[in-house]
Amino acid sequence: MAASSDGTPNAADLARYLEQRGELSKPWMLQLLRLTKLKESRDSMDPQEYMEALQEAHADLMRLGEFWKGREQEVFSGRYAPSAVVEPLPGSAEDR
Repeated sequence: MAASSDGTPNAADLARYLEQRGELSKPWMLQLLRLTKLKESRDSMDPQEYMEALQEAHADLMRLGEFWKGREQEVFSGRYAPSAVVEPLPGSAEDR
């Protein structure tokens, strides 16, 4: 992956990586991609437009709430572990 001067991948490489891992459906990963694209566009945007887009992205991120509660393994380490509190796994014997 190509990286910017601060070590983060560019948006195209990040999108490709997330797609390969099947993580484009995760809202926190989409927010990461959104912020990466916004960061890349910063120099070509009007400062006010950039600030508004950044505030909108922040508001959307905050609406996710504490999405990670009970999903710490998946969110922070990339290892999926279904929650014991959630309904039976689709396709399991307990699933209707």
